[in-house]
Amino acid sequence: MGNSIAELIDARSQTLSAISDTPELDCRMLMARVLGKGRDWLFAHGDETLPGCQELAFNELADRRRRGEPVAYILGRKGFWKHDFQVTSATLIPRPETELLVEILLERFDDSPRQLLDLGTGTGAIAVALAAERRQWQLLAVDMDADAVAVAGVNARGLGNLRVQQGDWFGGIEQRFDLIVSNPPYIAEEDPHLADLAFEPRSALVSGPDGLDAIRLVIKGAPSHLKPGGCLLLEHGHDQQPAVTQLLEDAGMLNIETFKDLQGQPRAVLAKQA
Repeated sequence: MGNSIAELIDARSQTLSAISDTPELDCRMLMARVLGKGRDWLFAHGDETLPGCQELAFNELADRRRRGEPVAYILGRKGFWKHDFQVTSATLIPRPETELLVEILLERFDDSPRQLLDLGTGTGAIAVALAAERRQWQLLAVDMDADAVAVAGVNARGLGNLRVQQGDWFGGIEQRFDLIVSNPPYIAEEDPHLADLAFEPRSALVSGPDGLDAIRLVIKGAPSHLKPGGCLLLEHGHDQQPAVTQLLEDAGMLNIETFKDLQGQPRAVLAKQA
């Protein structure tokens, strides 16, 4: 007789504890995928045994996780805001802290018609969340990676106010926007934490010796792509807020506001065009 669902989850949770902060949750998500059931169902049916083929499938997914592959890549999905996003190895996995950017813009700007540019959109998470909440806005989401653009296009389906295109930051964009938002690469080239992000695309993570190269490009290009009184919102690393604020001041941006994420870490800066 085979192992029960609960026994399999418990056994593999122990093997994942060395590489995951949430080994049991990881295993439950993987088991739910194999069985096509919700996690609540797993709790109610933990004593049921699995056919050998399903046990094998679960162990194969658990082995991928044990080798460090993020659950989101294994499942091909990740929740962000109120949506479930397709993710692939061509895109960063949307982070909960990035929801701060969505919150800031929704709190400060109503559904009056506006034009918004999302630079380095990746999965399209920020743009999709905003387009769904603000149907009167017209949004353009740009990424330089063709595979990421394809993923964002899938995630944007059904949103007539959101367009996704490939581009190198502001390259080829001539119009001006009311709002520009970006979660650009901002990790320094030699940052030791990069080892923990080995499965995610380096080009979407790393930005020069101090991690600020992409942020500099966005800030440099923003004034010529914002309407008078338009706003730029940037995500940045936990130790970069003073430098980002200074870059915005040097660019002549006004009314600079800083924000912390739910962990209390400095995470975003909002500035206004003169």
